[in-house]
Amino acid sequence: MGGRPKIKIELTFVDKAFEIIGWLAVLAVWILTIVNYSNLPDSIPTHYNAAGEIDGFGSKSTIWLLPAVATVLFIIMTILNRFPHIFNYPTTITEKNALKQYTNATRRIRYLKFIIVVVLGLLVFKTIGNANGQSEGLGAWFSYVILGAMLIPVFLFVINSSRR
Repeated sequence: MGGRPKIKIELTFVDKAFEIIGWLAVLAVWILTIVNYSNLPDSIPTHYNAAGEIDGFGSKSTIWLLPAVATVLFIIMTILNRFPHIFNYPTTITEKNALKQYTNATRRIRYLKFIIVVVLGLLVFKTIGNANGQSEGLGAWFSYVILGAMLIPVFLFVINSSRR
């Protein structure tokens, strides 16, 4: 890892768009929480099981954890993305393949951090709906969609990295 080249990756239009959309998603999660907080009952759902059923309740103030976690993870992953030479790769990084490998890896991180914010935003949205009696649970589909949205890009990254 110490011998890997440290190169600056120029962001494409798509990369910049993902960054902007990601920050807008973080802002949207905060706005959703702020706008709906005063209308929440004192006790809200705080945990869901794998089937998407509510199995835990807590104070309405716990709703703030979701946008806070989304923000912290987004910022940490944004900072980490500036150092692609420290990532783990399924292939040896050389001067010849570094740019392609780093570009591929940083794009996947951008996608994953966006998906994390979207998932936590959906949890805020569903929790608000559940707390206000507008819906019940997350739905069985929720877990599968989240797993797919996070794991498929990771598998694609490994395949793309191995091909390059």
